[in-house]
Amino acid sequence: MTLKTLIASAALATFATGALADEKDTVKVFYDLLSNPGSQDHIAAFEGATSADWESLGDYSGKNKTREVFLGQMGGFAQLIPDLDWNVQAMHQDGNFVTVRSRATGTPVAPFFGVDGEGRGFDILTIDIHELENGVIVRTWHVEDWAGALQQLSGK
Repeated sequence: MTLKTLIASAALATFATGALADEKDTVKVFYDLLSNPGSQDHIAAFEGATSADWESLGDYSGKNKTREVFLGQMGGFAQLIPDLDWNVQAMHQDGNFVTVRSRATGTPVAPFFGVDGEGRGFDILTIDIHELENGVIVRTWHVEDWAGALQQLSGK
């Protein structure tokens, strides 16, 4: 291997690693919003990290959520679960996809999905797959263990 080839390879590796870190940082903005759903700064950052036609897939109704609908839902979560925390535990990137394993915790201050938790909290596992194009998230698939949350809130 020539010195020129070695330098070019090192430069390419540095560039590629920086691009991956940037995309993971973009995805991290999503979780910052989940943990701060009422924050205007986090809403603005989320809007900058997602495309205008971003969609959330994972609603069991079969309907995808637009960015505006999702942000409206986050506003409701801010009031219902003021201590909501979405902790990223692992993040893996493969091409344009970033998969995240996280843990969501919180204590609703009113009935949640019809369950009055009477001051109890929940601690659930979540899995998300984010697809990125041109440095922004264009779609997110997600699965949360809301059944487990409701079981914890009901005390059973």
